[in-house]
Amino acid sequence: MLDESPKRFDRIVAILIQLQSKKIVKAQELANRFDVSLRTIYRDIRTLEASGVPIYSEAGVGYALMDGYRLPPVMFTREEVSSFIAAEKLMQKFTDPSLGNHYASAMFKLKSVLRSTDKDWLSNIESKVVMQTAEPMFNDNSPNTLAVLFESIAEKKQILLSYKTVEKDENTQRNIEPVGVFHDHNNWYFLGYCHLRKDYRQFRTDRIQGIQKTECDFTIEHDSLETYLTKTETIPTIKVRLLIEKKIARYLESERKYHGYISEKEVDGKIEMTFMCRDIESGFPRWFLMFGDYAEILEPERLKTRALELLEINRQRLL
Repeated sequence: MLDESPKRFDRIVAILIQLQSKKIVKAQELANRFDVSLRTIYRDIRTLEASGVPIYSEAGVGYALMDGYRLPPVMFTREEVSSFIAAEKLMQKFTDPSLGNHYASAMFKLKSVLRSTDKDWLSNIESKVVMQTAEPMFNDNSPNTLAVLFESIAEKKQILLSYKTVEKDENTQRNIEPVGVFHDHNNWYFLGYCHLRKDYRQFRTDRIQGIQKTECDFTIEHDSLETYLTKTETIPTIKVRLLIEKKIARYLESERKYHGYISEKEVDGKIEMTFMCRDIESGFPRWFLMFGDYAEILEPERLKTRALELLEINRQRLL
């Protein structure tokens, strides 16, 4: 006997909406989303076909709707409406002006199909949600960075990039094939193949001085972004052990991963953390000094010496 429960009905409607959202949808993609078997997805697809929805399939590729077929306007639930608020605020603060304006235009269209009661509900709380950023994420000389990157990736066209590194105070001009964009540690980055360096490089958006799409096609078939981000770099590391007071250790969880955190254990009521550190001359000791009055360096000796050197530099400047 077939399962005709409301849960199955909701899933079938959601499948139809997803088919409209993409050119091709794989059965495994649908099975993963709804946490059901492939057999269940095949059955749901047959139900849609039996109800008159024109679906065609390609073996080993996926399902697609016939061109021109569309559902009537979809009504949103109140929970979905509330998600628009957070998304809109995030877009206003964490993307460049061009993408922000496009999203604002899309939001007007979304709001236009809401019921009157949901419009009032949305209006009552949207002014009560504020997103704040600590640092500018885009250079004033390149305000539409993300929009250009998205267009470049979609069309597989190279970009001409004017970039200023931390080490040098001068701009370098590079032809880049962008692979993907990601947000990490309160900053936007993109990874791409740099024709100047003949290798893949990461670039931080706030250091981009200028960016423009060219008509030059990509010369390489790139792997997915995750492939490059998960590659382990062969950079020498040094073992670091810190003994940190418990009340402070929990506040370091969000940042410790950027400094080679490996493990921790409790020792005499304190937390001993182990790191495999790539930079005990600058980055790590400066981070340590932020909470150094609540921690002890167990090893290496060079880290202790470097922390003392930085303290002495600060002491001399304060005299």
